[in-house]
Parts: sequence; C-alpha cells; structure tokens
Amino acid sequence: MAKGAEAKARELGGAGVTFRAVSSNYDLNLQTNQLEDFIAAKMDLIVLNAADSRGIAPAVRRARAAGIIVVAVDVAAEGGVSATVMSDNVQAGRLAAEFVVQKLGGKGQVAIINGPPVSAVADRVAGAEAIFRLHPGIRVVSRDQNAGGNRMGGMNVMTDLLTANPQLDAVFAINDPTGLGAALAIRQARREKVFVVGVDGAPEAEKALKDPRNAFLATAAQDPFAMAAKAVEVGFEVMQGRKPASDPLLVPVSLVTRENVANYKGWTSQ
Repeated sequence: MAKGAEAKARELGGAGVTFRAVSSNYDLNLQTNQLEDFIAAKMDLIVLNAADSRGIAPAVRRARAAGIIVVAVDVAAEGGVSATVMSDNVQAGRLAAEFVVQKLGGKGQVAIINGPPVSAVADRVAGAEAIFRLHPGIRVVSRDQNAGGNRMGGMNVMTDLLTANPQLDAVFAINDPTGLGAALAIRQARREKVFVVGVDGAPEAEKALKDPRNAFLATAAQDPFAMAAKAVEVGFEVMQGRKPASDPLLVPVSLVTRENVANYKGWTSQ
C-alpha cells in the first residue's frame, strides 16, 4: 500500500513530493498520535487505513479542521473523510464462503475467526454469513472470536476452536495472517481434514497455497498497490475541487485457490 501511494504521489506531484508512511499495527492510540504528527507537519493529503473505524474519528475531524484532505483506504473511517477507497469486502467474504460451501458439498461445521473492529472485517464476515445462511447444511459454530488480525492470534484462537469443536470442518479467517496462523494450529493438532480460507492474496498466502501439506486452501485476493494508488488519485482530485465519481469506490477482488495459484500475479507494483 505504501509503495502504491508513493508511486501515484510522485506521478502526480513530481519528485519534490514529500511522502511519509507509518504503520499503526492496529493500535488506535498510536495511529491517533501519527495523525497528530501529520497535522503538525501540515501535510496536504493523508491516506488513512484506520485501526478502528469509529475510534479514529476525532483525529480525522482535527485533520479536516486543519484543511487536510483525508482519504480512507481499505476500511471506512468516521469523522468526515473526504473519500473512501476499499476492496469490495462483502464480495471477498462471499467468494470465500462459496468456496467453503462447495468444498464441503453444502454440509459441515464452519468457524469464522473474526478480527479488529473495522468496516472491512465486518463486511467480510457479513458477506460470508450471507452465503452460509443460504445453506441449511452449514452450521457456523463460532463467529465472534477476535484474533487481532495477526498470525499469533489466529493460531491461538484456532487452537481453542479445535479443542471445543472436534467435528469442525472448515474455517473462514478475516485475513491471510489470521488464516495462516489457524493453518499452523491445524497442522500442530494433526487435524488434516480441517481447511482454511482467508482474504488478502498476500505473498505468504501465495506460498502456502503452493504447499500441498498446508491447510490453507484459498484466499480472496486484494490489490493493495492499486487500491492505495487510487486513494491518492482520488485525494488529488478532491484537492482540485472535484468530487469522486462514487463514494465509497469499491475495488473488485478475485479468488485464488491451490488450483489456480500458478496463474496468480500476486501483489505487484506493476
């Protein structure tokens, strides 16, 4: 995402553009401080991947009051952002769930490993649950455990799920790090029949899909480079007084599986 944003910023503004990228690691307090730093530095445009869609609102309002354009990217953010660019996360959840249903033949026990309180996660879960509800033979045994969006959390939650659900068949993880952690827990527990589907299309997930021993079988792939580049482009348009054609602007996703991963181009700067 940082590479995509920087490439578009330099394309639009030239080599003299000042560009800074920081990560909040899903820490709202840290991200709030980062926005305060950007406000103090009098940045013109902030591309914001919110750590907490609601909690970041006060900082967004302060940035907007300072005359800074704020474009939410990947997840929605409250507080009056100028525009929002994100993957079609409902579609991502639906594609992942459809794969699970097809793989199980419409019957089995499924767990959803949830994540941080951001719109992208909520949309992915909503999309998946909409598909699962269409199939009476699918039983969702868990949907609310927050693994924090990371590998360690996915492994810990999955370990508990395997203990509590001896008949578990499949897992929908809200992102690839969570799913890869879950797959590791499945391997350690020697529950070979349980499989995992994630969201992101991350390089680590691509590697897992090429490993026939890995329980990670599919991912709804985003294009973070293009998404961040589009967010900068939209922000530049807003700076010129032009409103975005649609808001939010949704970027389609695609399902990558063990069967088609050889054709997957991955996260790319091209």
